[in-house]
Amino acid sequence: MLKTYLALSALFFAAFFLLCYFWPPALWVMIVALPLFGVGLYDAMQKRHSLWRNFPLIGRGRWVMEALRPFFRQYFAESDTDGTPINRMFRTVVYQRAKGASDAVPYGTRVDVNRSGYEWIGHSLSALTGEQVDELRVTIGGPDCRKPYSASILNISAMSFGALSRNAILALNRGAKIGHFYHNTGEGGISSHHLDEGGDLVWQIGTGYFGCRTREGNFDADKFKEKAQLDTVKMIEIKLSQGAKPGHGGILPAHKNTEEIARIREVPVGIQVDSPPTHRAFNSPRGLVEFVAQLRELSGGKPIGFKLALGRESEFIAICKAMVATGITPDFITVDGGEGGTGAAPLEYTNSVGMPLREALAFVENCLIGFGLRENVKLIASGKIFTGFHLLKHLALGADLCNSARGMMLALGCVQSLTCHSDHCPTGVATQNPKLYKGLVVTDKAARVAQFHEKTLTATADLLGSTGLKHTRLLNRTHLHRRVSQFEIRRYDQIFPYVPASSLLSPEQAPERYRAYLEEASPDSFQPNQEVTQVESSESHSADLKTEDQSMGAHTS
Repeated sequence: MLKTYLALSALFFAAFFLLCYFWPPALWVMIVALPLFGVGLYDAMQKRHSLWRNFPLIGRGRWVMEALRPFFRQYFAESDTDGTPINRMFRTVVYQRAKGASDAVPYGTRVDVNRSGYEWIGHSLSALTGEQVDELRVTIGGPDCRKPYSASILNISAMSFGALSRNAILALNRGAKIGHFYHNTGEGGISSHHLDEGGDLVWQIGTGYFGCRTREGNFDADKFKEKAQLDTVKMIEIKLSQGAKPGHGGILPAHKNTEEIARIREVPVGIQVDSPPTHRAFNSPRGLVEFVAQLRELSGGKPIGFKLALGRESEFIAICKAMVATGITPDFITVDGGEGGTGAAPLEYTNSVGMPLREALAFVENCLIGFGLRENVKLIASGKIFTGFHLLKHLALGADLCNSARGMMLALGCVQSLTCHSDHCPTGVATQNPKLYKGLVVTDKAARVAQFHEKTLTATADLLGSTGLKHTRLLNRTHLHRRVSQFEIRRYDQIFPYVPASSLLSPEQAPERYRAYLEEASPDSFQPNQEVTQVESSESHSADLKTEDQSMGAHTS
């Protein structure tokens, strides 16, 4: 191919110099032609890329087209209901509301209402106006909480400084202050950018204990107490797992680990920071709730909760058993769906690990009802929340309030370029490159974040009024409908039936579908104390777990 390339180049330059003989200004083309010739010569001689070697210069077109593909698809090919992970319809409504533009839709729905999976909320003939709906806030704080917090039903989900830029954090926090809602710090710790604007904070404590860790990476109670008692810190959230990579731990790429971020996280600069997959401060459900009680005391009585993406069902039941056994309950539980979003996660975890939010939320609420714990624990849903219907759907399923990450990123100006992990975010949202994040004007984007929140709550109040209800706490699963096939529609309470109150406290009273989980769950271990399988007769069979020195295999009955 090198000989062919040289021969073709020789023919080109011969023809080109002939043209220059008759038209000398054509010599200016050499400014472009010579560098391109050099690139092609390199391609033909290098041994790393076979496509470049076989098709010098031309072969690079593949990389160019791949780089441009997301942009061409987004702006020229996809319809309003296309586009992943967020379709154009929802991106557009966030932009419109953030900018204060009209969000009305002409000429009817663009959604196929006959497809399986279509969902809607039932309206009432005794509908109310949005103005008749009560203020959409929820008080968080159980019986042991001395400083309960009044939260909006829509807030900023966990996104760390490091994953997001300093200007993005500043804009989010200022927006939260303007709109009177909270800003979750993410596991990266509290930075000065979280504090400068004075917005309410939920401090997330992850497995790396960033901001409250010892040199060895263990939890430091003194450092925690100092930060937890800051006035702007309203609640503390223990992160057990997150939707994008449950069971893996957070990832901060090396190119985003600047000196400032390393100082905040108390880690070496310039290295990839992988949070451990599990906590060191506790290793059992009983240890978790005791850690909740410890943090509540150290914080001066502020609401303490934990966040998890649901994995094995019996593990959450084990946590509920620990709550009952100790009498200690968290003030809130944040449920993250396996479809959660992040800047960096392995493909397998993004696509194939963790229970989706809808199923997880219904299961968690049923467990709290079944163990008689629901009254003292508020539930927060964290997932794809962009509209008032998304809010009401998750509130009807069991949540008391919701967090949104990608919705708030879109309000900041994110264009879904899918470069969050690369440090090349073109809008300055998810980058530590000053040349890029300086393009994000804090005052402008903060106003957009606040306006997106306000407009979404207005739409939520209107929608809630249409159901005839005055507050979201009155919503339940009977209000939601789903087409499960071309010929069948079910209400959410039929798809996710409730359990009788306190029925899980006694295995004999528990619904059949929960009995296997109850047999597996122990308040003293996250691991099941026995594995329970179902056979065709619907009888439950248990088998003792193998010891660690035995090979791990599936138990059969």
